[in-house]
Amino acid sequence: MPAFAPILRPLLIAGLALSSPAAHAGSAPPPPLFGEAAVEPLRFADLPGWRDDDPREALAAFRRSCGKIRWGRDLVEPPRPVFTALKRVCRHAGRLPARPGERQARAFFEREFRPLRVVPLDAPQGFLTGYYEPEVAGSPVRTDDYATPLYRRPPDLILEAPPQNGVPANRGKAFREENGARVPYYDRAAIEEGALAGKGLEVVFIRDPADAFFAAIQGSVRVRLPDGRLLRLNYDGHNGQPYTPVGRILVERGIVPREKMSMDAIRAYIAAHPEEGRALMRENRSYVFFRVADQLSDKDGAVGAQGLPLVAERSIAVDRRIHVYGTPVFIDAELPLAAEGALQPFRRLTIAQDTGSAIIGPARADIFFGAGSEAGSLAGRIRHPGDFAVLVPRAVDPFRPHPAPHPPRRPTDISGQ
Repeated sequence: MPAFAPILRPLLIAGLALSSPAAHAGSAPPPPLFGEAAVEPLRFADLPGWRDDDPREALAAFRRSCGKIRWGRDLVEPPRPVFTALKRVCRHAGRLPARPGERQARAFFEREFRPLRVVPLDAPQGFLTGYYEPEVAGSPVRTDDYATPLYRRPPDLILEAPPQNGVPANRGKAFREENGARVPYYDRAAIEEGALAGKGLEVVFIRDPADAFFAAIQGSVRVRLPDGRLLRLNYDGHNGQPYTPVGRILVERGIVPREKMSMDAIRAYIAAHPEEGRALMRENRSYVFFRVADQLSDKDGAVGAQGLPLVAERSIAVDRRIHVYGTPVFIDAELPLAAEGALQPFRRLTIAQDTGSAIIGPARADIFFGAGSEAGSLAGRIRHPGDFAVLVPRAVDPFRPHPAPHPPRRPTDISGQ
């Protein structure tokens, strides 16, 4: 049973207002605030663990998001009501002390927002996964030990979707020109067979092809060079081919039981079965390109789609078509946080600062857990239900009709050539 106890009837069903002037006029209802979801108002007192969570890290992350919100634009036109309202909230956040106390931070969120429980129509709760930033050893030149390349974005890559906050989109098709016509970009197998070799696109070389595979899934990687320097790489485009979860393939083939599926289980299978593992990875035709993130320190988290360093256990990836970057989301779930995988409460205020091609739906989130192998093991265990309370600015009226956003802009060549 969901932990957020209902206190009033849902404001929205399937994201549509129960009553509106447009509906009475017989015309199409306004677009939903949260599509394909039942939405219900809550009080902060109804959020389990709200008073026990220290929101100062979340507030710091929110204020960083405000830099993008106050001086930027929404991903769609006209801007969504939440985005417009967040601009005003961000001005208020800027008047807070540089280092507010816990009570002051909590009071800010309670004053500026109202929590709305968001539940998908096809499930009783939302769904959570985890991601992290891997760290591996590597070399700036190919050697016998380090022979697997990580590539920068090729100059002939043409992405269908426009960039977001200066970061190439992770959805949509990708093309290259061949004999004057656009054709789909090379898939994983073609790239691994050398389609990009000899073009000077190698950023770094690492030892294990499986590390390259998982770095692409996470969208970032830390590479420790032989001289001790740390090279920070971040997502910089994709090949437009479909993403296939290889864990699902192992479950469907009866190789790994569903209840034991994790990133560690996938790694173990690939290590124990090199040839089959190579073929398994190629089932996922998607391929990711990287750039060197010179602006990041060793202590910064990976950069998310909002263009900001992520904060462990405070930054989440969401469906950007539904949620506005910078939106606070309180998550209540039982997750395998203990070293042995025992379930523990995860009741945290998080900030939507990233997205992912597999993050689809109104109550779907990927929690960023930091960098390194320990964060990786933890993130790889999480495939669990959870309750979502989206904190919506008080100026937003879910009953008020709002204009539909314009369709996405035309395909954009972001190759830089």
